[in-house]
Amino acid sequence: MKTSALVLIGGTIVSLLCSSSQGSYDIPRYDHVVVVIEENHGYHELIGSVNAPYINELAKGGMLFTDSHGIGHASQPNYLALFSGSTQGVKGDGCLSDKAPFKTPNLGALLISKRFTFMGYAQTMPAKGFLGCTSQSSAVTIGHLYARKHTPWVNWLGSGPNRIPDSLSVSMDDFPKNFKHLPTVSFVIPDMDNDMHNIGMAGDAAAIRRGDKWLKEHLSSYADWAKKHNSLLILTFDEDDYDPKNGNKIVTIFYGDKLNQGEYSKTINHYAVLHTLEVMYGLPSPDNVSAAPITGIWAK
Repeated sequence: MKTSALVLIGGTIVSLLCSSSQGSYDIPRYDHVVVVIEENHGYHELIGSVNAPYINELAKGGMLFTDSHGIGHASQPNYLALFSGSTQGVKGDGCLSDKAPFKTPNLGALLISKRFTFMGYAQTMPAKGFLGCTSQSSAVTIGHLYARKHTPWVNWLGSGPNRIPDSLSVSMDDFPKNFKHLPTVSFVIPDMDNDMHNIGMAGDAAAIRRGDKWLKEHLSSYADWAKKHNSLLILTFDEDDYDPKNGNKIVTIFYGDKLNQGEYSKTINHYAVLHTLEVMYGLPSPDNVSAAPITGIWAK
């Protein structure tokens, strides 16, 4: 498949044809990629667990990365790393309202600059372009549903270089039912009752079941559609459960079209996933990391 790109040469806009396979990496260029991030559970808690039947269904039908790792702890730096290639110097989960907006390169702004599209969808975000730290109370524990620390793109909202328009940060209620209307790349963030973060009195197993159920109810139709429509679902976790024996090993699954089924045993992390998306869409790689893009998983 060929796609066209408009470039400025000598003051004249010309159209160039670009292959959907990106250079020597042979990474397909998808029409749509949806990235879903869940919370605080290690690989060993999910793969093979009866509490996560849908996640295991995705693992069997797609590509399961058996040695995928978070960048570190706490949660927020992992989200920033996946979205921008840097933790932005952030070490904890404190609200960044007094530090952001950042002006550094990031996936959303790079896509827009290259005439692709981006959207961030966050469950229970109370308003488009919301900049608050939290919103709404949890139904299962003392705490909140929406948390800015889990929506990395919010920290670049605004106008100007490397910024993302407020209109591209919306509630999950705006996730299109007709998937053809999805942007090129979407980030989807369940709220903290549904991303396995809020444990509550029912315990950890119940949190896993709740997150797995939410994922199936809200993304299974897209996952099935993606397999036939040059699209991809990426499911990953921010970090593990702080188990020192686990090494911050997390579940990462790619599911969709032009993708082999099986297991990928090479070590990857959030930077590798980001770099794969950068190569996929011919974006510059502003991050100062050495993670190679993921290869060897794409169907011929």
